[in-house]
Amino acid sequence: MMELVWVGTAYFGGLVSSRLSFPPLVGYLAAGYILHIFGVESAQTLTHLADIGIELLLFTVGLKLNLRSLLRQEVLSVGGLHLVIVTGVSGIIFLLLGEQTEGGLILGASLAFSSTVLAIKVLEDNSELTSLHGRDVLSILILQDIVAIALLAFADGRQFSFWAFALLLLPLLRPFAHRLLNVSQGNELRLLLGVSLALAGGLSAEKAGVSPDIGALLMGVMLSAHPQIGDLSEKLWSLKEVFLVAFFLQIGLADLPNPIQVIYAFGLLGMLPLQGILFFALFLLAGLRSRTAFISTLALMTYSEFALIVTDTMVKANLLEPDWNSIMALAVAGSLAVAAPINRNSHELFLRYEPLLIRFEKKARHPDRLPESIGVAEWLVVGMGRTGLSAYLALYRREKRIVGLDADPIVVESHLAEGRRVIYGDAEDPELWSGLPLGRVKGIILALPEFDARCSAVRQLRKRGYQERIGTICYLPEEQQQLRQLGADFTIHPLVEAGNQLAQQIFGEKLEFPE
Repeated sequence: MMELVWVGTAYFGGLVSSRLSFPPLVGYLAAGYILHIFGVESAQTLTHLADIGIELLLFTVGLKLNLRSLLRQEVLSVGGLHLVIVTGVSGIIFLLLGEQTEGGLILGASLAFSSTVLAIKVLEDNSELTSLHGRDVLSILILQDIVAIALLAFADGRQFSFWAFALLLLPLLRPFAHRLLNVSQGNELRLLLGVSLALAGGLSAEKAGVSPDIGALLMGVMLSAHPQIGDLSEKLWSLKEVFLVAFFLQIGLADLPNPIQVIYAFGLLGMLPLQGILFFALFLLAGLRSRTAFISTLALMTYSEFALIVTDTMVKANLLEPDWNSIMALAVAGSLAVAAPINRNSHELFLRYEPLLIRFEKKARHPDRLPESIGVAEWLVVGMGRTGLSAYLALYRREKRIVGLDADPIVVESHLAEGRRVIYGDAEDPELWSGLPLGRVKGIILALPEFDARCSAVRQLRKRGYQERIGTICYLPEEQQQLRQLGADFTIHPLVEAGNQLAQQIFGEKLEFPE
């Protein structure tokens, strides 16, 4: 009965929150407060579910851990300096407020963490997770998560046993873990394997006198780099979100915030714009363009779920007053509520303030620089995924002068390694279309997965006066109508085209497909 009350109230809270364009997390926290008002109390079952959610969260972080991505200049300089500056300034403020030295510094560091959930959700919704700024944001988030895990281990205050050092050997079992994943045929088996490894890591760490979160992270690192890890990570991400609902309910069930706690929470929210300015300045100093710096800053300008976990651990270790649990919960929920609508309109906001923001760019060669030339190319394919690659190869077989364009640096590098002419560029960036020489180009194919990106590209091309043919893809009748109104000459539905090709194949017409 009690489980139904928890889950049902959390669902309706999340539903109302999402209908109001806020992240569901805000609704889960509100659901906890509502249950507290009606006298519902937390229980050991809810605590256990919350612990599983945290272990799954750390396990998924380990799955994405890539040392090369963390060692890039913009990641270390921006993520590292931001952590140091925010920790130092916030720590001093909390010490002046009377907190213990250790508690104040760790609390200050936790304020430097950004919400992984919101940032990835925003980037994924905008199909920007693999773009240059998407990869930088994700790497900075992972760097922050690693620091958070270190703080959890420190704040936990456990006495390490000799076997704690044996946990560091877990990543060496990677070949065995990869083979185990290979023989686990079926989505449900792989999902069960992921959950089992996360829980096994947590239990092993606990037995060794270390925080279970560390064991779950190392188990994730052990399984990382597998070719199919992306699919497993995606499935675990959704499952982890369900378990983390218990964590947010727990916070609300603990107690209602008093006026002093609300004032402190608003004070923390008032610090977010300052953190945003710091992020923007650091990105510019790292040599990025103002557009990349601005969009990345908005994605990172939140407080993290990890801040709640770290604060809760410090309260249990008597390094902070219990009031900080409620304060941080309100601050995190408030930051996500504000950041969600802002990030949905990040590109429009940059266009509005571009004349001001572009003044702060460094006059140097940017890592995210735009292409200045496409050579003698007469055809342009934008978006070099499967559809774009098929179009590129079809034109290549016709001996056309063609160049591809993609916003994912890894995709660009892989195509260049195959001998294809592909350049970096973000189709949603107005500067790309205003500066790219298109005088020789006879036609442009837009094979971008995101509908808004296709609309933006067509709009910008026609706005700059491009008169040649533009073709693109669509998935819905209303998409086709809008793209044609914006200026696309023709649209193709990939599934409809697949049916046409199947019909040709059944009559024995030979079709060629890219390898």
